[in-house]
Amino acid sequence: MKKWIVRFGALYVFNLVVLLVIGLLRSVNVGWGALWAAVILTIASVWVKPLITKAFANRSAKSAGQRGKGTETLVRWGTVFLVELIVWVIVVIFSGVSVNNWFWGYLLPPIIFLIGWAIYAAIEDKVEAKADALYDQAHAGITKSSTDAAPASPSTPTPATRAELHDGLTDEQRRMFDDLGKS
Repeated sequence: MKKWIVRFGALYVFNLVVLLVIGLLRSVNVGWGALWAAVILTIASVWVKPLITKAFANRSAKSAGQRGKGTETLVRWGTVFLVELIVWVIVVIFSGVSVNNWFWGYLLPPIIFLIGWAIYAAIEDKVEAKADALYDQAHAGITKSSTDAAPASPSTPTPATRAELHDGLTDEQRRMFDDLGKS
């Protein structure tokens, strides 16, 4: 579980940066929708993108023997671009990102994704290692603060500790509860 949390978090931050870069285009308005769009983009990157890529790869592999080497390279590039375009359309549909121009708003962002994810693939191990260290540090801090915040209480309360409970019970009611436990 920790591995998925770290991977998702690192990819989320990277996708958020890529979306903010795309937001610099005049034809794409990202704004505060980038936070939600990064969630959708990360989910699409982890689960949807591999499924679409596999489906397109299977379809193009059927006719790979009929194409030359250069044509096969173009088909692969076209397939990758088409997958990125589908992921971008999913992000636009399910988030607050708005597109004003067809060419600059739908055809350029997938190219930016390709460049961004190529960079992420190159630095993925370092980014996830740093995110893993931050996760461990945060988890250790949470664990330490929860053990420090709750001091151990004695198993059988003494009359002095009962008086400190401030539970609204009278001494007679406390004796009755203690007698209930003895029978």
